[in-house]
Amino acid sequence: MEPGKHALCRLEEIPDGHSRGFDPLCEGRDTMFVVRRGARVFGYRNACPHFDFARMAWKKDEFLNTDRSLIMCSAHGALFQIEDGTCVEGPCVGDRLTPVALATQGDEIWLRDEFSPGLRLTLERQARAQSRK
Repeated sequence: MEPGKHALCRLEEIPDGHSRGFDPLCEGRDTMFVVRRGARVFGYRNACPHFDFARMAWKKDEFLNTDRSLIMCSAHGALFQIEDGTCVEGPCVGDRLTPVALATQGDEIWLRDEFSPGLRLTLERQARAQSRK
């Protein structure tokens, strides 16, 4: 893997058909999550496109609906396809989750690209915008 890239976990640490949240920049909350389907992994920001501050998980590391066929937003009940993050039901139909590029090397899952801050950066921008008014 290229220098500066971040290892998230080993593939076996996410059971097939399950999900897991990550906080790669130590922001104090899971800012992204990974869903595993066999040897394939799919990564997304932990933010619903309907409302940016909505966390997706209904409890720690649970980002999927009950039959684990779709990603579910706990705040709105919106449902998203695992493979591409497209909303197929709920208030944001047609919108997509923000993907996080992943790579697997051996039995490890890595962030493929740089990962930028999530909620804290957004809150800082919001505070700056409010102070300008």
